Amino acid sequence: MNGLNLSRRSFVLLSAVAAGSVAITGLSGCAARSDVLRVGTKIDVPGFGYQNPETGVIEGFEVDIAHELARRLLGDANALEITGVNVTTRGAMLDNNTLDATLATFTITEARKKSYNFSRPYFTDAIGILVKKDAGIDTFADLDGKTIGVAISATTRDKLSSSAADAGISLHFSEYATYPEIKIALVTGRVDAFSVDRSILRGYLDDKTKLMDVQVAPQEYGVATKKSNTDLADRIDQAVGDMQDDGTLPALQSKWGLGDA
Repeated sequence: MNGLNLSRRSFVLLSAVAAGSVAITGLSGCAARSDVLRVGTKIDVPGFGYQNPETGVIEGFEVDIAHELARRLLGDANALEITGVNVTTRGAMLDNNTLDATLATFTITEARKKSYNFSRPYFTDAIGILVKKDAGIDTFADLDGKTIGVAISATTRDKLSSSAADAGISLHFSEYATYPEIKIALVTGRVDAFSVDRSILRGYLDDKTKLMDVQVAPQEYGVATKKSNTDLADRIDQAVGDMQDDGTLPALQSKWGLGDA
């Protein structure tokens, strides 16, 4: 995939993801294996975890990190099972032992640390806002009274609400399970803006939309593991630190056209 902008064909695929026609592994749970690392990644976030419409392969920055973790922990970069997850399944599939870890644009927060172990950050971003070019929305104040499409259980809603209160404006929110659903809602006029982390939004830009010059709250992504699995959490955390120190993480960011915000 060259660059992060979506082609028409790619958007059709993402629409299929939103409709549920691209399978995401269920929540049945299964026993952990010692010979493979079971990792959940997004399949609808270009540049991070995205199912390539040409090959059907899930690829991206977080997928490459998962392969590198498998290499460092198990001695084989291909000792890996990748499962597609979204904002509602990435935690649940850790809880029921379907996954060993998730690399799924999962922001580290104090509240989430009570439920999961997180590695040190491997990427830092900030919340952004995508709008239609012809909507007449240019500043944060222009969003007063508008409806913002956000992901279910994401940190976006709370962070934007706080910023809106500080700015003296009122925002309304509509929550969706997947990012393609929010983009479709923006295109069809059901919401006035699409908000999530800026690097994610860059994958949904097209010739009729723009990324506002607004950044809200730093968002640090970490590798999440089950709270009880402290040994794996410690090994992953060390590996992420080593990847930062030896230049692996910066190299992968460059490969996927990502800039640490």
